[in-house]
Amino acid sequence: MKKFSFELEKILEFRNFEKQEAEAELAKALSKENEIKQNLEMIANQMIVSNQSVDKSSSFDDVIAQSRYNNLLNYKKEESLKELAQANLVTEEKRSVLAECMKKTIALEKLKEKRKEEWKIASDYEEAEAMDEASNHLKFEK
Repeated sequence: MKKFSFELEKILEFRNFEKQEAEAELAKALSKENEIKQNLEMIANQMIVSNQSVDKSSSFDDVIAQSRYNNLLNYKKEESLKELAQANLVTEEKRSVLAECMKKTIALEKLKEKRKEEWKIASDYEEAEAMDEASNHLKFEK
């Protein structure tokens, strides 16, 4: 019996490679997003600490210094929010690329399964035919 071979196997392998690359790119984009979110959390925590220390301070110079520090933190927050918005766009782009790769891969995998089922049916039929022929041949020899 002949072994099953899928004529588009190389293309399927290439599509799987593309899908793996797209998954890696999406993982990088998500990692970048998480890094920015952690940075925003750190800035928020610094603002809380800074506001608490201003409340405790009675010196005008301390209040001015804390005000400048809060302005710096607000600037960093705004910049981080811009980075996050950009990272979100990149992540969505990477998701759409991955979705497209998965669609192409799934279509080829379904085609492969269909062809394999057809091959199995044809192979089983050929085997049954060969057995019938062999049994008929044995009947005529007796």
